[in-house]
Amino acid sequence: MARVVVDVMLKPEILDPQGQAIAGACSRLGFDGIAQVRQGKRFEIDVEGEVDEARLADVRRLAETLLANTVIEDFEVRVES
Repeated sequence: MARVVVDVMLKPEILDPQGQAIAGACSRLGFDGIAQVRQGKRFEIDVEGEVDEARLADVRRLAETLLANTVIEDFEVRVES
């Protein structure tokens, strides 16, 4: 069984209030030098059989359809070893 990871992040031009709140909390908690935080999502998908280009294309379609709002989010698909 192989694992495919999909990382979903807000597009750079989209405001990230949760990331801003985390960055503000960092300085209040003594974590200096944190300039910016962007919050995202990680999906780990275990797939049966070999992960070939066709299987990765299926996972990309899954990400576009279900996991990410492609109007405001970007995503990256990779095989985890």
